[in-house]
Amino acid sequence: MSSEGNLIIKKWFALYTKPQQEFKAAFQLEGKEIEYYLPTITHVKQWSDRKKKIEEPLFRGYVFIHAIEKERLISLQQSSIVKTIGFNGKPSCIPDWEIENLKKLLEKSPDVFVSHQIELGTKVRIIDGPFKDVVGTVCKRQEEKWFCVSIDLLRQTVMVRLTEENIVQILEN
Repeated sequence: MSSEGNLIIKKWFALYTKPQQEFKAAFQLEGKEIEYYLPTITHVKQWSDRKKKIEEPLFRGYVFIHAIEKERLISLQQSSIVKTIGFNGKPSCIPDWEIENLKKLLEKSPDVFVSHQIELGTKVRIIDGPFKDVVGTVCKRQEEKWFCVSIDLLRQTVMVRLTEENIVQILEN
């Protein structure tokens, strides 16, 4: 927490959320009256019988807060939030201008997307299907949507073909 005289300066922090709980995190932060920013984009999803506009987080797994240290610690107590993104065990602050630029970009360019590319060799946890909660390593990418994840069982490698929606990257602490 920084202060200049009696003025307390808030800083921007990135919080890592549980998978697919960005909106829940925003709701919980709002309930605690903590200033947050959840950048979103709208996609049109096509089902066999209909089309629907879906609002999705621009950065899956993240929500930003503009907070003092006490508010950051309160944020970490929320069930949908895992941790503050940091470096060498210390929370990393995001410059105000980066958040402002992101807001301006999304305001003026609604056709924005982020590449959530998971690189080869990345440890991942499978979050859906018969291998749910199994940890493996991305060993191959096929096309843009399919991953092969190597799972070590009995010193044998089992290859499972998955979509990106079925895996989540494991962040090292």
